[in-house]
Amino acid sequence: MRLAGDFQGTPKGPGAKSMQALYAQLLVGLINGSFYALLSLGLAVIFGMLNIINFAHGALYMMGAFVAYFLLNLGGINYWWALLLAPIIVGIFGMILERTMLQWLTGLDHLYGLLLTFGIALIVQGVFQNYFGSSGLPYAIPDQLKGGMNLGFMFLPVYRGWVVIFSLIVCLATWFLIEKTQLGANLRAATENPTLVRAFGINVPRMITLTYGLGVGLAALAGVLSAPINQVRPLMGADLIIVVFAVVVIGGMGSIMGSIITGFALGVIEGLTKYFYPEASNTVVFVLMVLVLLVKPTGLTGRAA
Repeated sequence: MRLAGDFQGTPKGPGAKSMQALYAQLLVGLINGSFYALLSLGLAVIFGMLNIINFAHGALYMMGAFVAYFLLNLGGINYWWALLLAPIIVGIFGMILERTMLQWLTGLDHLYGLLLTFGIALIVQGVFQNYFGSSGLPYAIPDQLKGGMNLGFMFLPVYRGWVVIFSLIVCLATWFLIEKTQLGANLRAATENPTLVRAFGINVPRMITLTYGLGVGLAALAGVLSAPINQVRPLMGADLIIVVFAVVVIGGMGSIMGSIITGFALGVIEGLTKYFYPEASNTVVFVLMVLVLLVKPTGLTGRAA
């Protein structure tokens, strides 16, 4: 991921340049961590509530970016509206998938859900690649978020700072919704004892569908945030999904807060690795996953079944 802008207002010399590079990699790590956190949060919601390993998550992340692109270029709908509309549109698509396909996997082994969602991902990515090729389509940064701020020790592009802050707010709001509200309590109860929840007059299938739509919407939101930075590409989700699954495993399958903390932390660790030992930057996440699983197989914040 390439940073926009340059560094200004900093001391000259080799030491200053070295520190600038370190801060730049930390910023890149925070941005990557923002996407890891949003995507792993969606995966954790879906797995924690529905017990579905959603391998289509990367394709739905890509769809969020493409919906934002279509809204802008075909409908003249700007970035701010896309932040609202793209997650809703892709979330509805996800709910249709759940009602027509995934609901039939209830009670079956996790492998069936993984294979089905993997197949869905290949189909979605193949359709978009067939029509748009593999090259990236540009999506402009909104005027309000262009430029940058001189922090003294580095030049911070405004849009990248916005991505980090907005992602953190969304992640914490989702955690609060799931863990601290009556709706979240109903969702958790519906997954643990659906028969009892039905006795209270709650429509469990509808809640399950809405939960899947929420997880998918988070992936689409990450896609909209990513579009101005990484461009809009049919395979943009395929580049991230394996790392995001590693983040979920490290944090603990189904753990909401674990996914948030681990996503941001691993992004920073990856950025630091690129600075100190670039050769290991593509594997450090998976090395950490192996080490965590050896010590605590349920993940850092996961609970035993």
